[in-house]
Order: sequence, then structure tokens, then C-alpha cells
Amino acid sequence: MNRNELKLIAENLIETFEIAGKESVDIYKKGLIIKIKADKSPVSNGDLKVNELICNKIRNLTPNIPIISEETVNLKLKNNAKIFWLIDPIDGTKEYIAGKDEYTLNAALIIDQKPVIGLVGVPKKKQLFYSFGLGDSFLKENGKIENINCSKKTPKNQIIALTSISKPSEIVLDKLKQFKVTSMVKMASSYKFCAIAKGSFDIYAAKERANEWDYAAGHAVAEHAGAIIKTLDGKPFLYGKNDYRNPSLLILRSNNLND
Repeated sequence: MNRNELKLIAENLIETFEIAGKESVDIYKKGLIIKIKADKSPVSNGDLKVNELICNKIRNLTPNIPIISEETVNLKLKNNAKIFWLIDPIDGTKEYIAGKDEYTLNAALIIDQKPVIGLVGVPKKKQLFYSFGLGDSFLKENGKIENINCSKKTPKNQIIALTSISKPSEIVLDKLKQFKVTSMVKMASSYKFCAIAKGSFDIYAAKERANEWDYAAGHAVAEHAGAIIKTLDGKPFLYGKNDYRNPSLLILRSNNLND
């Protein structure tokens, strides 16, 4: 697919993401119905409704491209497709259930193991991030669309890391020390990718955790804004593994975090 085709698909998903985001908020206000999945994680009627809205629109836009969604995936089937969608209708379901504002709606188009389109909706913050190529990463907020990049917005002489948990592992802490991190902030969901894409934070590191659909959309948004994304040992971060499990992750705002 060329840039114009990717741009058209991404932009045609914006309205659906906004509708799905509002729906997630409305369903929460009415009262969630929560079930526990086989992997012991929660799923709500909000997750399922958002999944339905996003997947239906994607099927309409790209009927010949398979969709792999957290809520419908069959882990027993191998994924041999070179082009496919990864959907996480609500990343941060626990935050969603708790009424917090960092849960996200996610869709990414993968071609040859790399995310080429990413959409990340953050309904309670009324933000929508989307991207379709290097230099083409955007934030829609309050009706305005801004082309975002990873230019440093953190204070000079400070390097601020994001973490998923209050006490990161020794492996993660050692990696952060290599980059002379001065402070850490805990943040949920794929919103971390978007915060780095805006230049608001400098680095995120994680051990092997979560699944491909948790990262792919945010990966596209951040990488297309100029971030560097790889594994902790410096290997390319690729998608399309049979078990969908993520390797370790390192997101850098740039090669020089002081600039």
C-alpha cells in the first residue's frame, strides 16, 4: 500500500474511533457487566461493544484483510498472514472498570511484521492519536489536528521515564540507569507510547509482557512521530508471532534524550 492508501484508511477510521470512545464512556456510566476470561483477565460489555464498532468498520474498509482482536482471537490458530489488523478494543480494562482516564482504544495495520497504521483513542481525555507513516503522526484534540513529533518537552537536564508498575524489575531499572533517567512516572495502557510521541516523556522500558495487540497501535504512533522502538537487547520489534506474545521493549524519544 502507498502513503495515500494508508492515509485514506486511517482517516476513515477517525469518526468510528470517536463514536466508539463515546460509547465506552456511556456504557460505563450506565453500569458495566464484567466477566472473567480464561486467562483470568476481566472483560466488560464496554470492551465488546467497542470491539464490534471498530471491527465492523475495518471489515467495511478492508474486507480482504484479516482481523486479530484480543476479544475474538483463537490462539490455537497460527497467523501466517503478511498483512493483518491487530485490535485491542480497550487496553487498560482494569483502569476502564475503575473509572480512570488512561484506558485506550487501539487498532493497527501490520504489513511485513511492522505497524504501518496506528490509531489510539483516549476517550476520557478526549484525544485521538493516529498515524500512517514516518512524519505522519497526529493528535486530534478539541476539534483540532496537530502533527506531533518527539521533540523534547521535558525540562532541560531531566530524563523522565514511564513505567507500568510502581517497582520496575532490576532488568528495567538497569536499562533506565544506562540512559541516566532522573525520575519515573507510572502510566497505564498504550497511552505511554503516545505520551512519548508528543515528547512529554523520554523513555519506556519493559520486560517481556502483554500481547501484540497491546503495543501495535501505540508503536505506530510513536515510531511515526520519530521515536526509536526495539527490544531491550537492541533487536527489531516485530509482529506476527504465532503466540502473539511481546518480547521486551524499549522506547526512546530519540537517540539523544538530552536534546
